[in-house]
This record gives sequence, C-alpha cells and structure tokens, in this order.
Amino acid sequence: MDTIAQALQHIDRSLGGREHRGAIPFEEFLGVLVANPSRVVRNVFQVFHDMVMSHITRRGDEYPDDPESIQYNFYDCRPLFAEATDNPFFADRLFANRFVNLVDSLRRGAQQNKIYVFEGPPGSGKSTFLNNLLLKFENYVNTDQGMRYEAIWRLDRQAFGGFTRHETAVFLDKLSRLLEEHEFNQEELLEAEQAFHVGDDIIEVPCPSHDNPILVLPKQLRRQFFDDLFKNDEMKWRLFTEKEYEWVFRNTSCTICSSLYQALLARLGSPKEVLRMLYARPCRFNRRLGEGISVFNPGDKPMRQNVFTNEMLQGRLNGVLRDSNQVKYLFSQYAKTNNGIYALMDIKGHNTDRLIELHNIVSEGIHKVDDLEENVDSLFLALMNPEDKKNIESYQSFLDRIEYIKVPYILDLNTEVQIYRTIFGKQIDHSFLPRVLHNFARIIISSRMRERSLAMHDWIPEPHRYSQYCDFNLQLLKMEIYTGHIPPWLTEEDRKLLTAKRRRQIIAESENEGDSGFSGRDAIKIFGDFYSTFARKDKMITMTILTNYFTKVRPELGRQIPDGFLDSVVRLYNFTILQEVKESLYYYNEEQISREVQNYLFAVNFEPGVVEKNTWTGEKLPITDTFFEGIETRLLGSEAPPEHRLVFRRDTQKEYASRTLSQEILSEGKKITETRLYQTLFERYVFNLKEKALDPFLDNANFRRAIKDFGREEFKTYDKRIRDDVSFLIGNLCTKFRYNKHGAKEVCIYVIDNDLARTFGRSSP
Repeated sequence: MDTIAQALQHIDRSLGGREHRGAIPFEEFLGVLVANPSRVVRNVFQVFHDMVMSHITRRGDEYPDDPESIQYNFYDCRPLFAEATDNPFFADRLFANRFVNLVDSLRRGAQQNKIYVFEGPPGSGKSTFLNNLLLKFENYVNTDQGMRYEAIWRLDRQAFGGFTRHETAVFLDKLSRLLEEHEFNQEELLEAEQAFHVGDDIIEVPCPSHDNPILVLPKQLRRQFFDDLFKNDEMKWRLFTEKEYEWVFRNTSCTICSSLYQALLARLGSPKEVLRMLYARPCRFNRRLGEGISVFNPGDKPMRQNVFTNEMLQGRLNGVLRDSNQVKYLFSQYAKTNNGIYALMDIKGHNTDRLIELHNIVSEGIHKVDDLEENVDSLFLALMNPEDKKNIESYQSFLDRIEYIKVPYILDLNTEVQIYRTIFGKQIDHSFLPRVLHNFARIIISSRMRERSLAMHDWIPEPHRYSQYCDFNLQLLKMEIYTGHIPPWLTEEDRKLLTAKRRRQIIAESENEGDSGFSGRDAIKIFGDFYSTFARKDKMITMTILTNYFTKVRPELGRQIPDGFLDSVVRLYNFTILQEVKESLYYYNEEQISREVQNYLFAVNFEPGVVEKNTWTGEKLPITDTFFEGIETRLLGSEAPPEHRLVFRRDTQKEYASRTLSQEILSEGKKITETRLYQTLFERYVFNLKEKALDPFLDNANFRRAIKDFGREEFKTYDKRIRDDVSFLIGNLCTKFRYNKHGAKEVCIYVIDNDLARTFGRSSP
C-alpha cells in the first residue's frame, strides 16, 4: 500500500500547478495582464506563431555577408514536426521558409478572412504534417508558456437580493417531498439545506467561445482603460500602434457575454460591480473533445444538432435575471473552436460542404445561430490534393478567401537523406562511400523537378560551360541552391550574376515542382530495395553500384529520371572526389606561400633589374623577369603566355595602388595579409598547387599498389617517401572528408584507374 500511495503522490506532483489552476477574479487577472502583457494579450494567431517559433531553431543564411542575400534561412523544424511524434514529418528548406513566412504573417495581423489550404500530391505527408502540428499546438496551449485565459461568469444571487419568494417555495416543496420519501435526522437536513443554498447562490456561466476576458469591456472604453492600466513603456506603445494588436480594440465578446454584461449592468447599475462577477480561467484545449481544436475527415457525417444550449443553466439564468429574453445561452459548433483551430482533412466528401459553409463565416467573421449572431475568429486550416480543386472551382467569390501553401515532395537533398536515416537508421552511412548516399537522393529528386528552368537558363544561358560538373538543364546546380549552397565550381562572373532578384526567381520555381515523380512513399520503398540488395559489411556501396541499379537492375526506374542526368551525377561526383584527393595530398608550407605572395605584391611596384628590401617580409629581392615568372607560373599556370603574365602583373599593380594601399592599408589600417588583393592571390596560389598535387603520382605504378596494400604487412616494403605520401593522403581523406580507411583506399584507386586528373584537366579558380 505504501508503494501505491507513493506512486499516486508522484502523479499528483507531476501534474503541477497548471492542472489545478482554477478561475481567478477579473481584478486579479488584470494583475497577471500587467505583469506579462505579451503572453496574456494573444489571440489564436499570435499563440500559433509563438508555438511554432518556440519549436524551431533558425540557423540563418550560409552567406550572411552577401549583399544579394534573400534571407533564405535554414530552420531546424524537427522539434515541431518530427520529435515526440508517432509519425515524423520532415520539412525541407523550401517548405520551412514558406511555412515560417506564413506564420510571421499571422502574427503581424495579416490573417483576416482566409482559409489556409495546404496543397500537395498524395504521398507528400500532408496528413502527417497537420496531425503533428495540431499535436504540438494542443500540448503548447495547455502549458504555462502557451496558456491563455477565457471568460467565465460567477453570478452571486446575494448581489440581486438572495432567493425570491417563488424560489423559496420551490425549495420547501422539494424538501417536503424528500422528507416523505426518506428518513433524515436533523443534522442531515441542515447539511442538505446548506448545500442547496451554497450550490444555488453561485451560478457559473462559462463562455463557450473561449473569449479573452478583456473583450467583455465595452469597445469604446478599452483605449482609456488600457491607457490607465499600463505604464508608458514599449509594450503599451506596441499595443496601441501595431496591427497585430488591432483585435484588442476591434473585436467584441460573444453574444452570450455581451448580453450578460448588459443585463447585469441594468440590474447592478455599475460596471465595476458587473466585473466583480467576471472571472478568468485557463483555456483547456482537447482535440478529442472538440474543445479549441476540431478536425473533420471527409467521411465524418454532418452533426444532427447544429445549435447547442444548456437548459438547466438557461433556467437558472432566467431565474436570477427575472427575464428570459435578456440572455440566451445558445451557441454552435464553431463556438467551441473560436480562438482555436478548425481543420479539414482533405477537401472531398462531406468536407467539401464544410468548406463551402465556411464561406460566409470567413467573409464576415460571423455565424448565425437562430436569431443570434455568433463571432467566429478561428484559424481555419485544410488539406487538399491538386485534383480536388475542381470541387470548389465553381465558387469564384470563395477562391479569394483561400490561400494555398504548397506541400510538395521533398526537393532538398539533405532532407531526403535525413528521411532515409530516420527510417532505416543512421548506420546506413557506414554502407556508403561519402557522397554516394546524397547522390541517391539527387537521382530521386531529379524526377520531381521540371526539366527546363527559365530562371536558371536566364542566369546561365550557356550551360555547356559546366558540362564537367553539371547537367545541361542545370538541375544539379538548382538542387544546390535549394539547399542554400552555392557551389565553388561556379565562375566568379556567374557568381556575381546570382542577384537577389534572380535567386528569388529560382526559389519561386519550387512552387511548381514536387507534384510529380517519385513520391515520398515511392522513394522509401526504392531505397529499401536498393539498400537491402547491396549493403554488405565487407563492401561499401559505390557510384558504380548506384548507377547500375537505375540502368541495369531497375531500368524502369531509370526511365523516370531526366535523360543524361545519371551521367551528370557521375561527372560531378568524379570532379568532387578528385578535388578531395588533391586537397588531401596537398601539404605545402603555407607560411612560405604567404611570403612569396607578399614579395610579389611588393615587387610589382618596381621595374625588373633592381634589388629592393621588402618592408613586410624583410627580404632583399632581386626583382627580375625570372623572379616574376617563377611566382606568376604558380598563380596562372605554366601554360600562361608571357603577354598574359604581363597583363596580370600590371592589373595587380593597378589594384594595389588604387585600393589596397590607399584605402585598405593607409585609410583602414589593415595589414597587407588582411587585404582583399592578398587573399585573392593567396587562394589562387594554393589552388594551383593543389591542382598539381596529384601529377607526380599519375604514372607511378608503385603509388597505386601502395594504396591497395595500405594497412597490410606488404605496405612496409615500399619506399619511405611513398609510404609517407600514401599515409598522409589516407589520413587526410579520413579526417577532412569523413572517409574510413577502406573507403579512402577505394576512392583513391577509383580516381587513379579512371584517370580523373587527365579527364578534367586543369581548371582556373
């Protein structure tokens, strides 16, 4: 029994004060309002915004200093849509930005007269998205952080002169019948009488519309009231000036509360006395009971009863007010979701009628209940498949009230990979060589994209210039931009042409993509088949295995992929891993490179044939044509002709004199190594050295064999220089690019056997 008591006590403690919190008088509520106005003065749209933003993390833009940034941020939406849910939903970067922009507009007060329809093809996860969103909203509003107050009246009969003669006669009649039917002692009779009086002295009248108690105040009195209530601070200024708080001065309370206020005022003669009977209690939202959140499926039949009342409560109100016409306790189903969420799962079946019924409600914000007008200020959400649009197209006036938000198939390759990891486990990464898993995602996503992109071809009208890294339709490049990444293989000129306007045009095209191709369910099924077929403990999945799957094992899948796309993915992969191998072989002394760049910047200010001391490095420099040629060969490549080198030298001296010296060094006080010209030359120097890093090993058969024997006893038989080079290469691939030793060996052999260094040649930065 002790353990039972302990368990029950622990449950009681874990419920916390929130569960036991009751109604508080209006005057006490005002104290809570003054102490925390931003939390108390919130309608459903502001609470919805706060709920969403409390669950997501803004990681920002990868290029914050880019003057052409469009604030295309990365939002981590996993706490909102994936964590602590039965079925996780994954929002890619495109949808996350779209959704956050919508939520921000709701907070700013741009929510009037609209139904928000999330449109997407079957298999895009719409239902999962909405269910998880409503789950987190319900949890949030039932916590202290998301708590809102609703009005409840406590009418004290004593304020109206106690019991009437008629009510006393009724009580005595009931009491005499009890005496005839049962035997009571004197003490029991006293207790019964006391209970009757206590129970009937206070009449509780809850607001079925969940109205904030401040709405009970007459509209014409609110500005002066809040002016007296609040100090002259930032919150008061926001309350009186910002659009998101317009509802505080514009909205009225429900018909029941407003008529009750007028009836009480007529009886008591004082607004202050009326407000003494007004209380505030925390709203309790419960989707299953339809309180605050109501969700309808297409097969849910219309309710038989559209108007609700409480006859017992109505009778008590008539008795205390002595006038049955002053307050009618009538409300509809929409009252239960007023200041809450009304959601429709798919616009078909009975939900089509429900959506049409919302037309007048959304237009006017009012619903007729018998002869009464009921306020409806709810967040209306709906899901729709594209083919179901025909169900409402005939209602032209209604279409203006609908705002569509696309929920397409995933177009962000990082999110697509995240889905595979969640469903099949993070251990799948160990079965793939780096980048191969993401290339699987690229292939899947290519089927969901439009082959031709006007925005991309307006930006790069000659896509064949990138044929070594990208497909002709530039889908690979577009995928990178969708993830927020700008590839380093773009030329500097094209990078400058990626203006904010052009980038917005590219992102905007996602609105018309993701509605065809492999669905989310298809992709999971395909990946499951691929992974179960080729995942092995002793062998990693390579690009060759991946391409063979779509061309030989499952050619019917390959036919859904744009022509030539697979070849382009392979070329981009080859280019990328070639850069990784070159980067991993590069171990030049960067301090020495820095000195050479500083010496070159100093020397370009002199004609050949003199000896000068560099004031930055302290070295005496014999400035000759040979000196310039040695450094310019590393900066421009050995193929650069003398006239090209001479033009480059003059341009460098011109920029040094006009910007580097006069502006950055003398005006801004920068060191030479902090200037833009120095950093550009340093990067160019390093790039060209890395490009040539693999050259000494291309025709060295021992180097290839040493890679294969790395980690074996035979590796010790090779020359020390080769052992050092191979160990350095494998170690860098593992630490810099997340390869394991087996994968690093495989990718090195792949680069050498496919002669990738000669295939790609040398490219300028």
